Amino acid sequence: MKDINIMIVGVGGQGTLLASRLIGNVGEKAGYQVKLSEVHGMSQRGGSVVTYVKLGEKVYSPVITKGEADFIISFEKLEGARYISCLKKDGTLIVNTQEMKPMPVITGAAEYPSDVLEELKKKGVNVDSIDALSLAEQTGLSKSVNIVLMGRLSNYFEDIPLESWLTSLGEVVAERFLEANKKAFMLGREVR
Repeated sequence: MKDINIMIVGVGGQGTLLASRLIGNVGEKAGYQVKLSEVHGMSQRGGSVVTYVKLGEKVYSPVITKGEADFIISFEKLEGARYISCLKKDGTLIVNTQEMKPMPVITGAAEYPSDVLEELKKKGVNVDSIDALSLAEQTGLSKSVNIVLMGRLSNYFEDIPLESWLTSLGEVVAERFLEANKKAFMLGREVR
């Protein structure tokens, strides 16, 4: 059982905490020891939010630092770029191609970089990009971007069966949203 370090980065209100709970639940079912930790910026006001998930045989600390993340799951492109130094050399950035403009861009003090993912690829980063927002919108639940990204992540865990992910989803998502979230998960898992 190898250790797996996952950072989930986004903007307040995008569901990073729910995503980390899903991964933790799935990890525990697979026999991993799990540690979760979250760091709030100005999450209530749309600021940056980071959640750490560590899976392993024995996990001592929930914090992930520079060069330790096997995966960074970014709910927005700039957030992925902001934390890229935490990714291992052979790690993967799973990123939603959605752009959420930060305040300096909104006020006109800065421009949103149009080529942020291309620049990361040029630097040798393994970028797995997905338009999670348009997939979430297909479910009728646009807030399920986080679950679309979890579906995408599940492809990297070949030893954990799909059923385990779906069972865990039922344990962390409210019943009234479960069917839309299952659809979101499968769209993220299956899109190429």
